[in-house]
Amino acid sequence: MVLPSQPTQDGSGEPFIPVTYSGKPSLADLLTIESSASIFYSYARETELSKLFSDAHAQITLLVPTNKAVIALPRKPHEGPAPIREGVILSEAEFDDLSKKNVERWVQAHIIPSPISLASPQEYTTLLAGKNVTFTPLDGDKDVPEWARVVLNGDVRLTGIREASNGMMYILDGTVLLD
Repeated sequence: MVLPSQPTQDGSGEPFIPVTYSGKPSLADLLTIESSASIFYSYARETELSKLFSDAHAQITLLVPTNKAVIALPRKPHEGPAPIREGVILSEAEFDDLSKKNVERWVQAHIIPSPISLASPQEYTTLLAGKNVTFTPLDGDKDVPEWARVVLNGDVRLTGIREASNGMMYILDGTVLLD
């Protein structure tokens, strides 16, 4: 005996087919559980770019500063560069708009829109127009993983690496500077 299709929640009568899990968490999942990167993720969630972190097809590289690195910045990401004109008073709306733009630019500078290789010195374009970053392998202890012997822009060390279903996350002991 064949039973007729039961209506599903959407009323289509089509059988429910569960989505299969790839076995790896998304970048959004990794950022959620990486407590040492909570400040970066807090800033990133304020932007539309954070949608990339859960996009299964994104395949991006995130450069994620630790909380300690963000705290050490002389000017925080929402503050942007030093003001050009001292004494200019902004309305609350203007200040909020400027803060959002500063955060957007800072987060863009920490996203490379493709997978990268750490094997040889190479420059990569970030999502921030005109901002490139360079990874340089250093000579050192061959018992240390390859990623731990690489610096970003000459002085920022990689302190961790996480692989996600939609890209890679490199944890940094510094930030990408927007100078």
